Amino acid sequence: MVFMYILSWLALILQVVFVTISIVAGLYYIAELVEEYTTAARRVILFMISFTIFVYTMFIFCDDLPWRMVIMGFVTQAFHLAIMGNFPFIKFLSIPFIGSVVCLILNHFLAFQYFTSFYYPFTQVLAYFTICLWLVPFALFVSLSANDNVLPTTINDRHVDQDVVSNYFSRSKKQGLLSLFNYLKDSVMPERSKKSF
Repeated sequence: MVFMYILSWLALILQVVFVTISIVAGLYYIAELVEEYTTAARRVILFMISFTIFVYTMFIFCDDLPWRMVIMGFVTQAFHLAIMGNFPFIKFLSIPFIGSVVCLILNHFLAFQYFTSFYYPFTQVLAYFTICLWLVPFALFVSLSANDNVLPTTINDRHVDQDVVSNYFSRSKKQGLLSLFNYLKDSVMPERSKKSF
């Protein structure tokens, strides 16, 4: 009996490790896709925002969700649309970004308050959180790495006096989700030596 108990905990730890590695690999792949296809990623995120607005509109007609939650959802999606105005350049200190973070926190507070007061099946609560609260912020989080590899434009106000080559060699290291994953890959995974025959 004790051996099976220890074995079950060991299996649980292994399962958590495998699920975590799978999620990280998936995020890495999605971040690579977003960097490669920035325009398509923009269209997908705009579709997600439109779909979330449609879901909140359907809540008005089909369910008895409080107006506070629905209005806060519309305000959040308005901030998300404002962020998409200059995608893939996302400024962390801009009003739309700060507003979307504040609205995300307020949305969670309102949702927890409502779903603890009224009974809904777990699948419905999870559906609300996944589609209405997490889908667009998660997509925007993954797309932060697209900022690093965009070609310079005339709007760029940094390094105006430098040419392309000196700008490339003098710029700071890439920052974003993809660089975090590359760092983790380099520090955690063992190095493989190339075999030559």
